[in-house]
Amino acid sequence: MPTRRTFAAGFCLSALAAPRLARAAEPLTLWGPPAAPALILATAVQEGLLKDLAPAASFKTWRTPDEMRAGLAAGTMDAVVVPTYAAANLHNRGLGIRLATVLTDGLLYLVAPAGTVSGPQDLKGRKVSVSLRNEMPDFIFRRVLAAANVSPSDLTIDYAGSPAEVGQLLMSGKLDAALMSEPAATAVILRAQMAGKALERAIDTRKAWASITGRGAIPQAGLAVADGLTRRFGGGAPAAPPAALVRALEAIRRDPGAAARAAAGTMELPAPVIEQSIPHSSLVVRPASEARDDLVALFEVLAQSDPRIIGGKLPEARFYAL
Repeated sequence: MPTRRTFAAGFCLSALAAPRLARAAEPLTLWGPPAAPALILATAVQEGLLKDLAPAASFKTWRTPDEMRAGLAAGTMDAVVVPTYAAANLHNRGLGIRLATVLTDGLLYLVAPAGTVSGPQDLKGRKVSVSLRNEMPDFIFRRVLAAANVSPSDLTIDYAGSPAEVGQLLMSGKLDAALMSEPAATAVILRAQMAGKALERAIDTRKAWASITGRGAIPQAGLAVADGLTRRFGGGAPAAPPAALVRALEAIRRDPGAAARAAAGTMELPAPVIEQSIPHSSLVVRPASEARDDLVALFEVLAQSDPRIIGGKLPEARFYAL
């Protein structure tokens, strides 16, 4: 059972120091995208699981990777769900960012009309939507294509459009497939069902990744913490999984409907979409130190195409521990 000496939200705080420091510090804000891994943080706040650390803790969403990077660089965001490679990049650039936990082991899917795509080879000559050029989905998609001896020039990749717009284009036949994260993939599939159309998760990138690397996890996103925050809350290094996040994940698994309803407002997504996306989101709470081998495997694959993606080198041991 977690005690007040375990670690909440990835940073260490002793039982005696917690109440005094929490009262003295500014209110703690946890940031994340409106995507499945952020549900863990939103649930921790909604359930009051951070009360010993920060009674006034709140959760807010960031909308674009540029907004997230700017917030971390400026010090206006110091506990943020980010793509793990982005945390490594910022750390290697000397911005004092470390990775506390991995929050998903893979939540990217290629959504396509049922029965039309069984593998990357089927995408040749087709038009595929990919969210976020030169971000995690794009990097992983290109590596999956390469492993199947498919060049990006063999298909048309479209980076435009919101998930709602992409879903409409899929249903109208103007797109052949779309690479989407959860819960966007679930939202599009459910919307298609309501319109009498059948879309499916044709390619699970986690399975494709296992065939490329021999590892069954893509540690796509995690909680990045700024050094300033660890100093503010007493410093130290974690010796156990972050208690509040572990308990939040347990709450999600115990009652996904309740967790989805509680987080719907802060994540600005319909509760049924959040709930139905959970089984496809591979949510975890793995300390970065324990996930290091999977993280290094991911970083090495990304760096093969361009070392600048991770800031030019693999991060040193300090990156994986607070």
